[in-house]
Amino acid sequence: SSLHFLHAGGLCFPILALGGIPFKLNPAGGFLGSVLTIPHSDFIMEDESWDSTSSEWEQRCLLGNEIVSFSTSASSEKSEFLDSFHVKFNLSKLRSCLRCLKVTGLFIFGVVCSILFSTYPDHGKSWQMLAVSPLESYSVNLTDVGDSALLKLELAGSLIAGVVNRPQSEEYIVVEVILREELGFRRRRPQQQVIYNWTIFLNSRRNERAVTSRTFEIITRETISINIQAFLQENKVIPLSMTHQYLHADIETQVTIASVILAGVYMLIIFEIVHRTLAAMLGSLAALAALAVIGDRPSLVRVVEWIDYETLALLFGMMILVAIFSETGFFDYCAVKAYRLSRGRVWAMIIILCLFAAFLSAFLDNVTTMLLFTPVTIRLCEVLNLDPRHVLIAEVIFTNIGGAATAVGDPPNVIIVSNQELRKTGMDFAGFTAHMFIGICLILLVSFPFLRLLYCNKKLYNKEPSEIVELKHEIHVWKLTAQRINPASREETAVKCLLMQKVLTLEFLLKKKLKTFQRQISQEDKNWETNIQELQKKHRIADKILLIKCLTVLGFVIFMFFLNSFVPGIHLDLGWIAILGAIWLLVLADIHDFEIILHRVEWATLLFFAALFVLMEALAHLHLIEYIGEQTALLIKMVPEDQRLTAAIILVVWISALASSLIDNIPFTATMIPVLLNLSQDPEVSLPVKPLIFSLAIGACLGGNGTLIGASANVVCAGIAEQHGYGFSFMEFFRLGFPMMLVSCTIGMCYLLVAHVVVGWNS
Repeated sequence: SSLHFLHAGGLCFPILALGGIPFKLNPAGGFLGSVLTIPHSDFIMEDESWDSTSSEWEQRCLLGNEIVSFSTSASSEKSEFLDSFHVKFNLSKLRSCLRCLKVTGLFIFGVVCSILFSTYPDHGKSWQMLAVSPLESYSVNLTDVGDSALLKLELAGSLIAGVVNRPQSEEYIVVEVILREELGFRRRRPQQQVIYNWTIFLNSRRNERAVTSRTFEIITRETISINIQAFLQENKVIPLSMTHQYLHADIETQVTIASVILAGVYMLIIFEIVHRTLAAMLGSLAALAALAVIGDRPSLVRVVEWIDYETLALLFGMMILVAIFSETGFFDYCAVKAYRLSRGRVWAMIIILCLFAAFLSAFLDNVTTMLLFTPVTIRLCEVLNLDPRHVLIAEVIFTNIGGAATAVGDPPNVIIVSNQELRKTGMDFAGFTAHMFIGICLILLVSFPFLRLLYCNKKLYNKEPSEIVELKHEIHVWKLTAQRINPASREETAVKCLLMQKVLTLEFLLKKKLKTFQRQISQEDKNWETNIQELQKKHRIADKILLIKCLTVLGFVIFMFFLNSFVPGIHLDLGWIAILGAIWLLVLADIHDFEIILHRVEWATLLFFAALFVLMEALAHLHLIEYIGEQTALLIKMVPEDQRLTAAIILVVWISALASSLIDNIPFTATMIPVLLNLSQDPEVSLPVKPLIFSLAIGACLGGNGTLIGASANVVCAGIAEQHGYGFSFMEFFRLGFPMMLVSCTIGMCYLLVAHVVVGWNS
């Protein structure tokens, strides 16, 4: 190349000649284009011959045009790069603004709820001791009504809570809410009008104590009195305790507030605005603030009592057992055996896992089943280069289905069978299990083909080579390990820096591998026998002595779970059995570094359950669950008598399923049992109780598959998968779980309609 100068019209332009092709330079930098050399008297070029042939000019012009087009494309690529850079910068700026808005909004929301909760005092409950008999009643005047909207009465004693329709020959007490109207100074006695009657039946076992409550709407500001009268077969004295409190919002307002809080929690979880544990904690805070505003603020002791410690103890104990069990290499060994049993066919392996999980959950708790199955499934999928999330979702769905087959497989079934009033109607363990087992078998027969249909477009294999998948998972594990180190000392800071350097090194190695490896979608393994031999050499039992100890303790724990369900002489709950088993295994395993075991405990899952228990109990105090039950009963009563049983089965199944997919099925089942009992004992309705209870069991158990937080097993599985680096979101579970819930509930509903409407079984 050489630089020349062109003189034209008194102006001088610099010309850069590339390979003999002249280009005019822009004073601001860059090419303006090629100069076509045309003979003209005003243009004089040094060291340039004007006697070129026409072919040479054509070649030069073509070459010049190519260079110009290259320059133009380079400038266009540069402009596109700048545009994309500006777009990315604007998007990152928008994300940061949205994140600031999210944090600010949630912080303001938390502060407002905290202020509301702290503004209203905890009045506490002052229980008043009283005694009633057939000859002597108890009466008290309430003068401090004020501007309250509701009056809440609570009675404690040997009572049967929730049941309002029973044979009048039994013993009961009647609570009357009486309105006293002062009509003038000449009238000596005020006019009395009974505005509410509340009948409570007495328990034949006088030593058993129960608490029951009812809320009455205050329609006037006049003096209200409470009168309690006992109706007994003998002249005896019944000791009772009573307390009352005033609420500042009516039932509809409380239900609306509860619905808004529940919808807000689901919005936070569905769109993953915050972690589900924090979403449950924020929902609990909002519900407690709402209770404080309406005048029913609970004390700290009462809130702590709302937490189901048996479930938390079961989770904690089983997590300790599984954490020690994983050190033996038993999960890798089981994964290889399952692969060998399926002979390399992925769908055969998935069906075997789901069937075994459903069978085991019929006799064990669903949570225990998933605590044992999730690590095995994850390791199996890692060995076969499968995506564990789809397999885990299928497993937990069939765990919930299988748990509904027996009376001990799912908590709603346990609540139903243990209810004393239902036992008097003939609802025993064997009859309940026989009825449910047939229906669940039919549901399983339909669910497996439908699951295959749902997964037809799902890529079960990872799209990247197993080496890259394992490297990504290793990077994720190293990052989690570095984040969990609290740099409180110089040594811990140095260790954290070393871990982050390791992460950077692995990320650089990953980039190199991604450039060299081509992504290939794996097909079903045809050389499974060769791979089995390699996997058996690679994945063996690491510690046989520890494995024997773990199998001994775990076998004893599972055996005690069975005995607890069938033998009434064992006074240990499931939580106690799991905790005792964890203590025994910690002693036998001789664990010295206890923090390593505690790091494997899913603390976020335990906190989520604690917050969820508080949230659901608070929503129950806001009358949300009671309102759902009452509206269900009203809908059933509106149906003509000849179609009432059919409508009742359909309504109870679907309302229970949809409600259990949104709220915890344990308080919902406990609330619906008295509603259905009263409905069956109402002479105007005349419905048998067993079809209603079986409909409740089908809906409450299978409805847990609708959403991620619909069942406890779903949350436990998601927590363990997240700890292993394979967490799945609310929507990922919803896309598979909700259609499965619809199909399984439809089959269960059809089975109940045929059994009770067509055949008339147990009706």
